[in-house]
Amino acid sequence: MRRARVVLRRRWRRWSSPSATVIAPPALVAIAAAGLLGLGGLGWMARQLIASASGAEGRPSLLEILQEVRQPPMAPEAGRRQAPPPPQRQAWRSPLRPSCAPPAEALRQRLENRLVVLQNTPHRVAIDPSNFGQRFDHDAFGNPVDSTPKVVVLHETVYGIGSALNTFLTPHPNDDDQVSYHTLIGGDGAVLNTVDPSLRAFGAGNSAFNGLWVITNPRVSGSVNNFALHLSLETPLDGEDNDPAHSGYSSAQYDAMAVVLTDWMRRFGFPAQNITTHRYVDLGGERGDPRSFDWRALEVRLAALGMLCPSR
Repeated sequence: MRRARVVLRRRWRRWSSPSATVIAPPALVAIAAAGLLGLGGLGWMARQLIASASGAEGRPSLLEILQEVRQPPMAPEAGRRQAPPPPQRQAWRSPLRPSCAPPAEALRQRLENRLVVLQNTPHRVAIDPSNFGQRFDHDAFGNPVDSTPKVVVLHETVYGIGSALNTFLTPHPNDDDQVSYHTLIGGDGAVLNTVDPSLRAFGAGNSAFNGLWVITNPRVSGSVNNFALHLSLETPLDGEDNDPAHSGYSSAQYDAMAVVLTDWMRRFGFPAQNITTHRYVDLGGERGDPRSFDWRALEVRLAALGMLCPSR
């Protein structure tokens, strides 16, 4: 017995020595309490397992709870995920003024005759399928979207119309290189249809119109392409550069543009106020086209075709 007391005394001195690892009596109490709690937890788990086997108490068993935790979370239902909105910016204010005044008959007749020719004998150019696609009826988040064309974006080719066509005819497997417009208008007024209006042309990248865009790829920002029509004018020779202006577009181009726009507006029912520019819809601030555009020249022609009268 004396031997036992000596051993205990020596051990206590070892624990209380400044050079030894200290485990104070309060720590011992905490360790003991944790052990008791652990035993209590094991007892609770055992009771829950027994209850689950017998179906007692009418509550979910521990096994059922564990099984529920192990299950992966359910994917969000289609149409329930909120799509990010485009950045806020000033709303588009159309330079085209409403007009119901009687048009100059000669101008109206010339444009109407040209519209009949456009509709009856369209000039189509088949471009590579990688440069256009189907319009989406749902965005990348599963939400239904209206893909009906409701806005026209005006562009310019910068280089000749032949250069633009060569680009459209070339396969582009890389998304960043894909580009197209629905219609091109040459300097002589020739109209070339390259993408059917029912399909999606790749005329604008990161873009929005009056707070509207559609995100079709969750990894990139939204675009107007899913609900836009793209029309591009051939740039004059003195505009094949990065200057802010050039000599402008020909009268024949404005005639053809007014006819194409009238055809689209009558087919899809959107107002002339939804004719905008690449400069406006582009969110990256990189596009400035169409340069030197004469809104008054377009206004006179659309008015002659009756497309600027609100009561039409």
